[in-house]
Amino acid sequence: MGRGREETGGNWGARRVAGLALMLVGVIFFTPLLTVRGEPIWAGSDELPSGTLPIQWDIQSDARDKGRVVRLAMPDGSVQSMTMEDYLFSVVAAEMPAKFELEALKAQACAARTYTVGKQLSGPSDHPDADVCTDTACCQAYISPEEAAANWGDQAEEYTQKIQQAISETDGLGVLYQGQPIQAVFFSSAPGYTVDAVEVWGNQVDYLTSVASPEGEEVPNYHSQVTMTREQVEQAIMDTYPGADLSGAPESWFGQPVTNQGGTVSSILVGGITLTGGQVRTLFSLRSACFTVAWNGENFVFSVTGYGHGVGMSQYGANAMAKQGSSYEDILTWYYSGTQVDLLW
Repeated sequence: MGRGREETGGNWGARRVAGLALMLVGVIFFTPLLTVRGEPIWAGSDELPSGTLPIQWDIQSDARDKGRVVRLAMPDGSVQSMTMEDYLFSVVAAEMPAKFELEALKAQACAARTYTVGKQLSGPSDHPDADVCTDTACCQAYISPEEAAANWGDQAEEYTQKIQQAISETDGLGVLYQGQPIQAVFFSSAPGYTVDAVEVWGNQVDYLTSVASPEGEEVPNYHSQVTMTREQVEQAIMDTYPGADLSGAPESWFGQPVTNQGGTVSSILVGGITLTGGQVRTLFSLRSACFTVAWNGENFVFSVTGYGHGVGMSQYGANAMAKQGSSYEDILTWYYSGTQVDLLW
C-alpha cells in the first residue's frame, strides 16, 4: 500500500523534507505515453438542478497545490493560468459525482493530480502553450465552479466543501510506480473487472492490469442497448474497414467474441476482419467494450455493460470500495497494481 497524509512523526517529516529537496533540484519524472482518460460525468446525467455558487471555501489546504501553476487551454483558444488546487476542483467536479464517498473523491483527486503532473512533464503536446486542455478526447473533463454549483442546486455549498476537502486532504499527493508518476487513467464503470491496457491501446503497462471491480446494478445505465439496422451496420463497417466481407447473411457478419474474465470483448471477427472490442465500441458508439451482438431478423442489437475504456481506476468501483471501508490509498493501489501513494513534488 502507498503512504499518504495520515503519516505522522519523523517518517512524514522526512518525506516532506525529501519532497522539497527533490523540487529544488528539479527532478524530472517520466510517464507512459498513453493519452486516454475517463468520460465526463455530466454527459447523460439524469438530473442537473440549478442553484447559486457558494462563496465559502472553509477547508484549509497546505501549500503544495496552491503553489503549483497549471496552464489550461480553453475552448476559445486562450490559455488560463491557475493553481493546481483550483484546476483540480473543476476536474473532480466534472469527472466524479460529488455525492460519492469522500474517500472515492480523494482517490479521484489523486488520480487527476497525477495525470496533470504527467502532462506537465511529458514535453510538447497538442497544446504546446498549455499543460492541459478541456477536451476530454485529449485531457480531463473540466467544469467551472459556477457551472458545477448550478448543476448541484441546493447542495452546492455541501458539495463544494466536500470536493475542496478531498483536494486539501490529499495535497500534493499522487500515484507513483517505481518512484515515477503514473499515467493515471480512469473511467466510469466496469463489468466486474477492469481491462489490461494492452487490450485497449496495444501497450503493456505493468500497473494497468486487470483487477476485480465491485460496482454493479447501482450504476445508472449499467446495462444499455444499441439497435442498428442492417444498412447502418454495413455502412459503418465498410466506411472504416473497406476490406470486410459482408456478402453473407447478416447473422454471419459477427463471429464468436473472445472475452476476458469480466466479459469485455478482447477480439471479434467482423466481416472476416479481427477487431478489438475497443474498435467495435468506437465503430458503433457503444458505452463499453463489454457487449454481445445479435441479429433479430430486422436489426442488430448490441447489449452493453459498463461505461468507459475499462483501463485503470473505475470511478463507480472506487465508490463501492469506499462504501466498504477502503481508504483512497487502498483504492488507488488496488486499481493501479504495484504502485504507492506519495508526494509528486
